[in-house]
Amino acid sequence: MCTPPMIQRYVSKVSGPLLDRIDIHIEVPAVQYKELRGGSAAEGSAEIRERVLAARGRQHERFAGDLERMQKAGGPVAKQIFANAQMATRQIRTYCELSSDAERLLERAMQQQGLSARAHDRILKLARTIADLEAALDIEVKHIAEAIQYRTLDRSYWA
Repeated sequence: MCTPPMIQRYVSKVSGPLLDRIDIHIEVPAVQYKELRGGSAAEGSAEIRERVLAARGRQHERFAGDLERMQKAGGPVAKQIFANAQMATRQIRTYCELSSDAERLLERAMQQQGLSARAHDRILKLARTIADLEAALDIEVKHIAEAIQYRTLDRSYWA
């Protein structure tokens, strides 16, 4: 078991810009015995696999269309994108539009947590992926909120 000072020493060795390059930061607590023995059925691996494959299919269609549009327009053709994590700034602006409520939530998180521009873009890419996993066409407030939660380790040990 790591003590808080041990964690602080370790985290102090890792720079903020390095953490910015990691998409998902989560703390995984130990599972309580009662939860292990409980009768509730979790989503199975086969169901999760199907959702992931469907989300990847949506991403493939999205970016295949993007590549085709670029080729037809006669503009420079960038490398083919296969997943949301590979999106460049232009694709983020195109495929990660936010409602005013989602925009306010992201802005508040950026200010309160002191997140970088890189973290901003990673939150948007992750929110797009979360929406894809739910088969949602638009990024909703709940998708932004979940993506922000995955950045909690960005600043939690830096204070």
